Amino acid sequence: MRIDKFKVEEWFNKYEKNAVYDLADTCVESLSIDELLTITGDKDILLKEIFHQKLNYGAIHGSLRLKTAVTSLYEHQSLENITITHGAIGANHLVYLTLIEPNDKVISIVPTYQQHYSIPKSFGADVKMFFLKEENKWLPDLKELEYTVGDDTKLICLNNPNNPTGAVIPDDMMLKIVEIAKKSNAYILCDEVYRGLNHNNNPFSVSVADIYDRGISTGSMSKVFSLAGLRLGWVAANENIIKQINSQREYNTISVGILDDYFASLAIENKDKIIKRNIEKILTGKDILTRWVNSEPLVNMVSPNGGTTAFIKYNKQIPSAELCKKLQQDTGVMILPGETLEIDGYLRIGYGNNFENLKKALYIFSEWLNKN
Repeated sequence: MRIDKFKVEEWFNKYEKNAVYDLADTCVESLSIDELLTITGDKDILLKEIFHQKLNYGAIHGSLRLKTAVTSLYEHQSLENITITHGAIGANHLVYLTLIEPNDKVISIVPTYQQHYSIPKSFGADVKMFFLKEENKWLPDLKELEYTVGDDTKLICLNNPNNPTGAVIPDDMMLKIVEIAKKSNAYILCDEVYRGLNHNNNPFSVSVADIYDRGISTGSMSKVFSLAGLRLGWVAANENIIKQINSQREYNTISVGILDDYFASLAIENKDKIIKRNIEKILTGKDILTRWVNSEPLVNMVSPNGGTTAFIKYNKQIPSAELCKKLQQDTGVMILPGETLEIDGYLRIGYGNNFENLKKALYIFSEWLNKN
């Protein structure tokens, strides 16, 4: 099977190790095990539990405790609607393995995580890339989407909140997207790894799995819970879809690590504390970034409403990959070029980590922009 090179991951592999200031990171500052156990308020008791854990396979599809915790993130999901995976990257891959066959019609919004168009393309699907536009505040144009979705569309791929733009599809718009999908009986896969990090009011948008029988939600511990090192995610969908996914899952997962399962359970059971911490950090970083954008005439952005990243437009006649290479070479500041996300002329900046470094790196970037 041939597959396109994963542009974002290859960029990180090439440039991350030499970055002095990393503005490409998409995580909120990661939690240590000590911080996680302290948040629970039962650190001493939990340490004893951890030391007595047998390092066997554990529950194959995820422990009862973990699956129960994951259902608390949804309105209408039960244990039978959940399967645990190796990160959201594993969850997404399993969905495509389960649903997509050669010549299937797939529509993927762009920009998004490259899995959502490169994997179905590698399976021989007919993939239509549906580009979001800045003038629509990076939200899908519903008339255009309805025109694009045909009677033979098998799957629509969304990402909400969106990476890299930080756009959040309003709940009423998501309901309209479901109505469009119903006309062709299409599945909707919504990558919801940033769901829980909306910046205004309720941090959780409606989940597609809760409002559509053929809606499939994927999530993970990486972004919302600051535990990327667990490499743990899940799929939420109707029971029949989960059964089909689990048939594929037996070939590549068996079970997730028993300690990953344990720590993920703890984190989700304490979700309110962790999400409060993370949104406070995100809003701090977003304020720093917004003030910089407002003071720098060579850039502009649509303010993100969710997640940890913003998509910055720059006013320079230079391709984004070339700009980012030269910027890092000259200053040590790492930014992700929009070219890796199929939209040139933009830059993805993460703002959930190390705020002093964020301020310094943005100042350095401004100096560099104005000299080059």
